[in-house]
Order: sequence, then C-alpha cells, then structure tokens
Amino acid sequence: MANLENLKVRAGVLRTIRAFFDARGFVEVETPTRIPAPAPEPHIDCPASGDWFLRASPELQMKKLLAAGLPRIYQIGPCFREGERGRRHSPEFTMLEWYRAEADYTDIARDMEELVRAILWARGSAPLPFARLTVREAYIRWAGWDPVEDWNQDRFDFDMATKIEPNLPKGPLFLTDYPAPAASLARLRADDPRVAERWELYVDGMEIANAFTELTDSVEQRKRFEAARAERRVLGEADYPLDEDFLSALARMPPAGGVALGVDRLVMLACGAASIDEVRVES
Repeated sequence: MANLENLKVRAGVLRTIRAFFDARGFVEVETPTRIPAPAPEPHIDCPASGDWFLRASPELQMKKLLAAGLPRIYQIGPCFREGERGRRHSPEFTMLEWYRAEADYTDIARDMEELVRAILWARGSAPLPFARLTVREAYIRWAGWDPVEDWNQDRFDFDMATKIEPNLPKGPLFLTDYPAPAASLARLRADDPRVAERWELYVDGMEIANAFTELTDSVEQRKRFEAARAERRVLGEADYPLDEDFLSALARMPPAGGVALGVDRLVMLACGAASIDEVRVES
C-alpha cells in the first residue's frame, strides 16, 4: 500500500521534472501506450493487448518525433513489463524519457546530474559528487574478468547482479561504456568500437536510468533487432514484429542523445522508501 506522505513527495517530484524541462525548452509529448511493434530485446517482455502490445518504453515513438523535427522532447508515462515484481520492480511503472538533437551521452549525463540534484538535494543537504566508472573497470575490479575482451552474456548478467551492483559505492555513479554486444540502440564509440556510448546511473547501488548516444544507422539497427529476435526465439519468448516506420525514420533522425529514468525509483530515493509499493498506487 502506498504511503500517503510519499504520494505527496511523488507529486512534488513530478512538478520538479516538468518545471526542469519546460525551463530548458523541451516539449512534453504523449505517445501511445499500446503499440504494434516493441523494440525486441531478450528478457524484456511486453504484455499483449489484443494483436498489439503494451509498451515497455516510449523510445521508438519518441525517436520518430525527433526525426519529424522536434529537437527537444520529454515524456512521463506508464510502461509495462511482464514477469517483473519485487522490491524495486512492478509490472506497471512510470518512466521519464527525454531526447535532444545534436547531443550525445555526455550531454545527457549533464542533464541528469542537474535533474537529480534538483530533486534529491533541493532541501538544503549537500549535493554528492557524481562518480564515473567504466563497465570494464568494474568487472575487472569486482568480477575478475574483462567483458570487452571476452564477452559472455550469461556471465555478464549474473555477475552484474551478484558482484557488480552489490559493490557499487554509495551516492550517484555513472557506469559507462558498455561492451558493444550490450549496445542495444546505442552508437559505438568512434575511438573504440568495442564499447558503446551507453551509461546507466546508479544511486546508492540502485539503477535508476539508462542512456545512449542514439544509433541513427538503420541498417545496423535492423541487424541488431534481427539478432535480438533470433535470441528471443531461442529463449522461447514472443517474436515481436519490426517497427518499419521507426527504421525508416532513423534515416531522417539527427544525431541525438536520450535516456530512460525510472520515476518510481527516483521517488523511492527522495522518500527513503524501501519498496516501490510504498511510492505508487498499485490497485
């Protein structure tokens, strides 16, 4: 059951988010929650809604708006994932996503620092510095192997949960430069294509955001989607159709950076809550 005082804090967080982006010239948008073709990613399952699906993210629809000519956009809204229930997970959750043209993942990191400071340290407490650590450094330090040189998906996922996240320091930390096989929709670094321009933000060991310099190569994105579909079929997961409108739009999309942030987890941090159930109305 949600704590009523936490719901008041949640309302304040939402007001702060909107004021933050409105002051910076972003346009708030609303895209459909029911979509015909989610981005195919192994282990992320969207609930069926008739012949379509409830979105796990508004990412593809928002990037179409970038391609159509809106250079700065943000959205706050519900997202859905099957089989996710726990202290930090809910099958329905609230996501904030923002994208801006002519930006990369370092620009989005600066946005993120300013936003998190405005929400978590707005009441007079001293702001904490944002640390940075590459994925490669983290795995060598705490897991004893290099995922950039010797990629193994299952080992990577297992060690992330059991060795990396439990050892992350207190405070905010950007875990940066994921190995290329974990690029998803991110651009690879020009100076080292073995890693992607991707980071995740952790605060006190809890992951709250995932950001990319966006891939705008439709041929490469199609290859990645097809590889993900093949893996989903091997795993016995639903085979999602490709969003051909999105793939066509990539040819018109400007260079851009974007991020998805879990609003419920951000509110948990603002409230000092131990569970996502304490900060959202579930029924």
